[in-house]
Amino acid sequence: MSYKVEKSEDQWREELGLERYRILRQKGTEFPHSGKYNLTFDKGTYVCGACGEPLFESDSKFNSSCGWPSFDDAIPGKIEYVKDTTHGMVRTEILCANCGSHLGHVFDDGPTETGQRYCVNSASVDFKE
Repeated sequence: MSYKVEKSEDQWREELGLERYRILRQKGTEFPHSGKYNLTFDKGTYVCGACGEPLFESDSKFNSSCGWPSFDDAIPGKIEYVKDTTHGMVRTEILCANCGSHLGHVFDDGPTETGQRYCVNSASVDFKE
């Protein structure tokens, strides 16, 4: 897949640091309830932690009690959806459509009218008021 923002893995590693690189580029995850945006509900926009592309508006965020920031919708056209069969499960991985960085997964068990729960690593996003 080709993206608008493309860099070598060495460039990503240097720019992101070890932990963010592990999550965003190596499809890692953070421990539940450990991320800085898990219980943040300020008004603003969540952007990709790798390229700065806007991904989620704060009005779509809700407290799912799952341990990771959760959203019921994404900004249209900003997320790429990929079937993920790792760890003996079938899930839908979510990537930044601008740079291909791993954000988390989306599930069909959300409590709002969309029925979606975008489960996102705090380390994969930045927050802009």
